[in-house]
This record gives sequence, structure tokens and C-alpha cells, in this order.
Amino acid sequence: MRKNTGWALLGAGVAAVAGIGGYLVARERSVEQPSYRTRDKDKAIEIRDYPELLVAETTVTGAREQSLRQGFRRLASYIFAKDRDGDKIAMTAPVLSDNHDDSRRWRTRFIMPAKLRRGSVPPTDADVQFERIPARRVAAIRFNGKPTDELLRDKERELRSWLAMKGYIPVGPVEHAYYNSPMVPARLRRNEVLLPLRD
Repeated sequence: MRKNTGWALLGAGVAAVAGIGGYLVARERSVEQPSYRTRDKDKAIEIRDYPELLVAETTVTGAREQSLRQGFRRLASYIFAKDRDGDKIAMTAPVLSDNHDDSRRWRTRFIMPAKLRRGSVPPTDADVQFERIPARRVAAIRFNGKPTDELLRDKERELRSWLAMKGYIPVGPVEHAYYNSPMVPARLRRNEVLLPLRD
């Protein structure tokens, strides 16, 4: 009977974790995401046209995951008005990250809600700046799981191979897009590798 009770408790625990994970995914899917026009699609790969985007960004030197965590905390503190006056800014998805100068300096970006404009955002400090990403064409490959360095590299190679086969020309550094918080079970997390393209 104890053995059966143990299995029952284990099953209940697994069901509870799955339920929480599903709730978190559903909640995070409800946050605003930037609109785009799909130009080409092949299974997990899309060619997208994005409009101009306003982002809050910060740069941290170090390993990718550590820099992403620190950058995320810094930007979250800003948009949730923890260290400044003014109203909170709504969270959006995805969080963007790139190694924009080919060093250990990682840039983390939060996309601002569409209703915000440069003149209406709260003032920033030396660690957080606002930038506009011009309208652009981007290739994206979507995948689930924990975005380890190895998995991100594998997906980048897969995307570059597909682009070469189709005749698309990447320009600029690779970017990573994270749609879920670390609280979401890895198998449910949505991630993307992005490559800006020549028009």
C-alpha cells in the first residue's frame, strides 16, 4: 500500500507541476508581442518583416547566461519602476539578446509596448538606454527547450544552412529571443534564433 501511495503522490506531483507550467505558459502568451508580416515559412523557420521597434537595452560583460540574467534583472527593475519614479511599463515578449560587438559584452533588450514613444518613456540612467531598431527583415527558427549554448549554436547552424539553400543573405550578428521565464518547464519554453537579412 505504501508503494501505491508513493506512486500516487508522485503522479499528483507531476500533474501539479504540469498544471503550473501550463498556467505560466498561458499567462505569458497573453503579454504583448511585436507584430510582423510573414514572407516565407518552412516548418520551424520563418522570414518576417518587422516594423520599427523601440527597445530598452543594457549591456553586461561575461558569459551568456550570467549576462542575460543580470541584464534581465536590470531592465526589469527599470520597467517595473523599482528604482525610479513614474508608472510601471507593461512586460512584453520576447526578450532579445545578442553579442553585438563579437566579444563577451552581451546586450539584453526589452521591446517597449506599441503605445509608447520615445517622448513618453520615463528617463533612464547610465545602465539602461532606449534605442530604435529600424524596420527590418529577419529570419527566425523556433524551438523548445532550455536554450543552452550548444542548442543555440545548433539552431543557428540549421538556420544559416536553410538560408544559404534558399538564397537569403544574413547581415549583422545573430540574436536570441526568449519568450518565457525560467519558471516555465524547459520543454514548454519557446525560444528563437534570429538573423537579420538583406532586403
